[in-house]
Amino acid sequence: MLHTTDKLASIRSALPSEGLFAEKDFLLSPDPFPVDEKFAKELEQLGHRLFVFQRACNELYQRSVKGKQPAWIAEYLDAGKPAELIEFSRQKQFRDDLPLVIRPDLILTETGYTIAEIDSVPGGIGLTGWLNQIYAALGDEVIGGGNGMLDGFRSLLPEGGDILISEEASTYRPEMNWAAGQLNKSHPEFEWRVAEAETYEPAPGRNVYRFFELFDLPNLPRVSELMSAAREGAVRVTPPFKPYLEEKMWFALFWMQPLREFWRRELGEKYFLKLQESIPYTWPLDPTPLPQHAVIPRLEIHDWREAGKLSQKERDLLVKVSGFSPLGWGSRGIVVGSDVPQVEWEREIEEALASFHTTPRIMQRFHKARLLDHRYWDNATDELKTMRGRVRLCPYYFVENGKVGLRGALATIVPADKKLLHGMRDAILAPTSVAAAL
Repeated sequence: MLHTTDKLASIRSALPSEGLFAEKDFLLSPDPFPVDEKFAKELEQLGHRLFVFQRACNELYQRSVKGKQPAWIAEYLDAGKPAELIEFSRQKQFRDDLPLVIRPDLILTETGYTIAEIDSVPGGIGLTGWLNQIYAALGDEVIGGGNGMLDGFRSLLPEGGDILISEEASTYRPEMNWAAGQLNKSHPEFEWRVAEAETYEPAPGRNVYRFFELFDLPNLPRVSELMSAAREGAVRVTPPFKPYLEEKMWFALFWMQPLREFWRRELGEKYFLKLQESIPYTWPLDPTPLPQHAVIPRLEIHDWREAGKLSQKERDLLVKVSGFSPLGWGSRGIVVGSDVPQVEWEREIEEALASFHTTPRIMQRFHKARLLDHRYWDNATDELKTMRGRVRLCPYYFVENGKVGLRGALATIVPADKKLLHGMRDAILAPTSVAAAL
């Protein structure tokens, strides 16, 4: 095993010349993020549970549209979306299509973990692939192995294809350039290309990985050509054009009493109970008045405006944009109740209620991440230091022929004073490994 400074030098020298994120830096560590064997096994099992959950979400929406489940389910999920996209997503030939990459954002807590959200168009695939490849070559036993992420990504476009990135998502172009380059090098008989979504012309038989959010469609002048080609079966696009599957609203629907038997039946009792342990309690910020005798469950309030009066200690709550908005991805559009003055919290709730039918928001229990220590290289001082921080763990699951495989897990370790755990200049990004004992 290399000495720590030699290992860091090897990692730094292996960085691609154009980087992995456009105009974004992160901190490197000599160490993968360690998890114990029990938690590693839980990560393996979580992938299939989330696949079954997404399949159930797809089924619930379809049944709502057909009148076999309440109409308000589809109304929640379609709010604010253009009619033509809703119509396209309901095409019969796409009925069973699901995202083939599942990436939950796991916040590691004192008692286990909570799933902050599930991302169907996740960044970090190329980055995690690079980290896994480099650390594995240096002797670390990383989850997914050295080529797991690349093999997983290839399963989306097994014989080559096009990776479409919009200007909105251009931060991630370098990591996708790296992934495509690696696949072209190892499989020269096929070709993977990174292309601009704004000007893309589909070619029959050349399948597409969609790396842009669906709210971005008005900025893509030629996207109708791609959608027509998908409708006609000339190309396959993944993830599918199903905006309803990309809503955070699903966590609120999961907890609703009227839908409990649906979830029990579709998930099975075991998966239903396991997901209850990890999906944070969530409410839709629906302004519809309640009957006089009713209360909002678990908050025991009659009107959402009463939530604005909660004390700072009672405001361990988040407000998030559900989806289909530039504010719906990354950490944009998230407000932590205990972090803002009461006036601002009240204003956020009022805005959420006023815009619910065009830009739905949810409220969610905030679960604080546990503190831990991890080493990193300080670029400013050229020293090895230890950060006291909190972790967001992002396992990457790829669905191939109905089977779900864990191909890698990216750890984002942020300083202890940060409430929102996401990539930033002062965050450590590291692959994940299994440690025999922690």
